[in-house]
Amino acid sequence: MTQGSATSYPKEKVRILFLENISDVAVKNFRQQGYIRVEKINKALTEEELIREVSDVHILGIRSKTKITGKVLDAAKKLQAIGCFCIGVNQVDLKEATKKGVVVFNAPYSNTRSVAELVIGASVMLIRRIPDKNKAAHEGIWMKEAKGSFELRGKTLGIIGYGNIGSQVSVLAESLGMKILSYDIETKLPLGNAESAKTLKDLVSRSDIVTLHVPETPLTKNLINKNNLKFFKKGAILINYARGEVVDLDALSKAIEEGHIGGAAVDVFPAEPEKNGDKFHTPLQNCSNVILTPHIGGSTEEAQQNIGEDVSSKLFNYLEKGITNGSHTVPALSLPPQEGAHRILHIHNNVPGVLSEINTQLSNHNINILAQYLKTNDEIGYVVLDVDKKISSQAFQLLKEVKQTIKVRLLY
Repeated sequence: MTQGSATSYPKEKVRILFLENISDVAVKNFRQQGYIRVEKINKALTEEELIREVSDVHILGIRSKTKITGKVLDAAKKLQAIGCFCIGVNQVDLKEATKKGVVVFNAPYSNTRSVAELVIGASVMLIRRIPDKNKAAHEGIWMKEAKGSFELRGKTLGIIGYGNIGSQVSVLAESLGMKILSYDIETKLPLGNAESAKTLKDLVSRSDIVTLHVPETPLTKNLINKNNLKFFKKGAILINYARGEVVDLDALSKAIEEGHIGGAAVDVFPAEPEKNGDKFHTPLQNCSNVILTPHIGGSTEEAQQNIGEDVSSKLFNYLEKGITNGSHTVPALSLPPQEGAHRILHIHNNVPGVLSEINTQLSNHNINILAQYLKTNDEIGYVVLDVDKKISSQAFQLLKEVKQTIKVRLLY
């Protein structure tokens, strides 16, 4: 252990790579803790570029565009953890990361306010038909009229997906005098005076504005399509700040052109450009009363700072303490410090007999375990052992030899 280091592995040798212009807060947090090999790149890398880059990376930070495939994980021999500085983790092959004992964190709550505020703002703009009036004014045409413009107060907002963002939208909308309907495949307690709709059809048929806040899964692909668009109230507004595959945009475009849907705000798309300035096409371009934004629902300075703080803190706590709370791969453990001991992390395939073998090996060599913590999921088990300092090196070698071992690390 180096002087002043909290881990057995020298901090100056730990390589940390942040991609996609992650907040400088994350870089600052690690450097303040003595990690000097912190590199930040302002763009996403392709699979080929990543394979070349990650061979000696211990901590990798990404956002939504970088795809962590099985091939990338195969090349990342030293990788301990991946931080997704965003809400989702679908850009990471979680199955392969789990097999390799790579911890994956994200920030599911840090930009909820930013998205929620934008949903409310879009609702105001669309129900007043501001996009059309704004376009006309830019073209030198005066469109001063009240026809087709309404207040939010008294209208019904239907929220599909009543999680972190959907529930916060609910609170903000109710404070503006809106009635709230929610629909979720899981039972959720509605906040305030919100009501739960029995079915998706029930929700869309009763809502003046429908907003989506669901993850991208096989169940949610084209959740809003030509069939259920027919059940929307005539003139209703649709907002999608969730995932690009959730709405059939061709069907939505047709419904707007036919006048059945009164407007839309869309921030996420099935195919998005790799970088600023690239060409972009969607069927919704030039549709009446439509707001199109380039996946910026959570892109505020406050949100990016919050995400930087949240994910970097999780990565640091795993790197120095073995804490895995918030992990999508390795089972979650929160660990108290153990004075006068060395801590060893052991990740293994979750099959019967592994813990027994660990304890037997250590017992046979008279190694005293001062504390032990175990958590498992369907795929892997995570054991943390605090052992006597004098024999920690011997214990480390013995644990490496345990059958079904995926990864062992002498933490401190």
